[in-house]
Amino acid sequence: MAINLFTLHSDMTQSAFVRESLVAGRLCNDYEFAGAKTVKILTPITVPMNDYKRSGTSRYGDPTEMQDIIQELTLTQDRSFALTIDKGNDADQGYAKNAGKMLLLQIAERAVPEFDRYVFGKLSNKAGIIVGNETALSKSNICERISEATAVLDDNEVPAYDRLLFVSTQGYKMLKHSDEFMAVESLGKEALAKGIVGSYDNMQVIKVPATRWPANVNFMIVHKNAATAPVKMNETKLHKDPPGISGHLLEGREYYDCFVFAPRACGVYVEVDTGSGKGKICPAPSISGRGAITCGEASAKIYYTTDGSDPRYSPTAIQGANPGVLSKTTVKAYAHMDGMFDSAVSEKTFE
Repeated sequence: MAINLFTLHSDMTQSAFVRESLVAGRLCNDYEFAGAKTVKILTPITVPMNDYKRSGTSRYGDPTEMQDIIQELTLTQDRSFALTIDKGNDADQGYAKNAGKMLLLQIAERAVPEFDRYVFGKLSNKAGIIVGNETALSKSNICERISEATAVLDDNEVPAYDRLLFVSTQGYKMLKHSDEFMAVESLGKEALAKGIVGSYDNMQVIKVPATRWPANVNFMIVHKNAATAPVKMNETKLHKDPPGISGHLLEGREYYDCFVFAPRACGVYVEVDTGSGKGKICPAPSISGRGAITCGEASAKIYYTTDGSDPRYSPTAIQGANPGVLSKTTVKAYAHMDGMFDSAVSEKTFE
């Protein structure tokens, strides 16, 4: 890329069209990462109900010590940028590059879209429910498909409030022509600025441009408290005439990640377009009577747990296909393969 020096110039600069983050601040923010790279979340495990017995010493049932499952949330995205604006180049351009404005421009054009791409990608690959559909999405079926998704969430007792419906620009184009879709005019300019373009079935509809949207995803429904996208560090610096530079040095750093909570994973629903060889979902593994685990995708990696935790989110998950199962053990396993969406979890209990 060149540095353009002008003989005749305008004192106005141009930038690409930019938008704010479409996901920042919309997910759970209950957990604080200050002073730590990893946060551990403990989930107590409840026990089945019993029939009360009116005689004997254990009338409520045999007491069982409450167990728990731990999920570790470890930040992985540590991103940065550095730009210089040489004083001589800026002078020859008629002082067109105001350092403060250029810093904001870098954040808007680079940092924010990258953050959104990562978060939407992580949500789509780590969703608790990933459903494939070979029939192309259209304005005649999109409402039915979204309603099918909400029914699945309802059956999993995901609260009906605080659900967010994220759609691609093409998905929104189909949705807005539906008679069931609430017109955007009722929302106001503030909502539009944050990407909210309407509501459907008591969910805010948020339109996401293709540059930030994961490939082959039709739509996703995310309950606010089912996932989090913590930003531990978000800093920018503007140095004037730092050592070795005549001009300005612009620096920025963002430290963040995105996680789906294991006990609430069913609150993240993703529909994948699997028609015509597009998106592919890894087949769920099979667990034999002897505990051996196999998968229809021979090259897939299998991860399993024997402590009752969901292997998709558990720090105790082991890669392998032979757990060496003992009696009274529940094996949970899923399959992962690069370029495909993770499989559903298979489960088998050995008495």
